[in-house]
Amino acid sequence: MPSIVTEFIGQYGELLGQGVLDTLIMLFISTAIAYVIGTVLGVVLYLTSPGSLRPMRALNAVLGWVVNIGRSLPFIILLISLMPVTSALVGTTSGVRGVIPPLVVSTAPFVARMIEQSLAEVPRASVEAAEACGASIPRIVVSALLPEALPSIVRGVSITLIAVLGYTAIAGAVGAGGLGDIAIRYGYYRFEDEMMVVTVVLLIIIVQLIQSACDFIARKIDHRTQA
Repeated sequence: MPSIVTEFIGQYGELLGQGVLDTLIMLFISTAIAYVIGTVLGVVLYLTSPGSLRPMRALNAVLGWVVNIGRSLPFIILLISLMPVTSALVGTTSGVRGVIPPLVVSTAPFVARMIEQSLAEVPRASVEAAEACGASIPRIVVSALLPEALPSIVRGVSITLIAVLGYTAIAGAVGAGGLGDIAIRYGYYRFEDEMMVVTVVLLIIIVQLIQSACDFIARKIDHRTQA
């Protein structure tokens, strides 16, 4: 058994290592960009909703409609339909670089709704206290809403990362690289069951690490759980 494992690592270790690296690059870069865009959208959705700080029914309805359309499109369809745009933006539609734009477009609406929900969970008293001090809307968002919603946002990050991880595996079907690509090329086309098993195990390990890290951070920053 040790010799089999050693032989497998010697044959595929470098390939799997590169696959993990490519997956993590796709995962974290696309999620980071999506959170920048999604946070802005989520804040605007929250502020313009009925009964909020700056209710704007028309803007909220249009923006909500756009976000809902983005969330409703299956990733594989979005990936293919955005190929001309992706090619224009990054010069390719394959590899790690070629999958980041569709990952961002697919993830940002999801993030926007999660941010909106996290902000909606902030106690009204926190917002009223900031208003009583004469804080402007941007100041209320930065000093009251986002800090109070941070534990919920961090927990949402784990959900988002795990969802995007699944998207990166799907993107392997069109040559995006990463563990999904390895699983398809070796596990599916070449019928190498051990490669399929190893890629699945690696994905499970990544999921567990993401979930554990985000849960730990959320507990540390949640003042409600502090003694």
